[in-house]
Amino acid sequence: MTTVQSEPTRRLPRAQRREQILEAATRAFARGGFAKTGLDAIAAEAGVTPVILYRHFASKADLYREVIESGHTRLREATGGQEFDDASIPAFIRAAAADPDAFRLLYRHAAREAEFRDVIDTLIEGSAEITGRYLADIADQRWRGWAARLLPTITIDAVIAWLDAGQPDPDEAATRIRSIVDAVIAAASAQ
Repeated sequence: MTTVQSEPTRRLPRAQRREQILEAATRAFARGGFAKTGLDAIAAEAGVTPVILYRHFASKADLYREVIESGHTRLREATGGQEFDDASIPAFIRAAAADPDAFRLLYRHAAREAEFRDVIDTLIEGSAEITGRYLADIADQRWRGWAARLLPTITIDAVIAWLDAGQPDPDEAATRIRSIVDAVIAAASAQ
């Protein structure tokens, strides 16, 4: 009698397995958010057992927080992160298109999760600070602050709407979003 041996499951290096789990968790959390996504579903998405998942992450909350922070890091690196200029909106759109699950997770789901709101608040505050530097020409500090807080929110919502619309022409999307940004700047600058 001949026995057929299946190929043994390939054991990945720890860092590679962890990245595999993070990518699967990003997809799963982007679909259902924190509350509606179980670790068993994430393990299945990653092609690992729950035991393997727990070897890398102590809890679902730890995994979620790392997914959020990892997504933010990738987004910041893709957009340049520290300046707001004419290239910022097209770069933001390209980053969202390259990783729509992470973008939606960060700005749609995590923003509504009370337990993780601190991470999103830090992101928004950082964006407002960067935008505020760009708006230094607005004389009235109150309106400059208003625009600095409003512009990241409007831009994020516009990019999510663009993703949800099927990602029509990204250059046209950047032009349209830029026109909204310019309108807010004009409103804040009005005497």
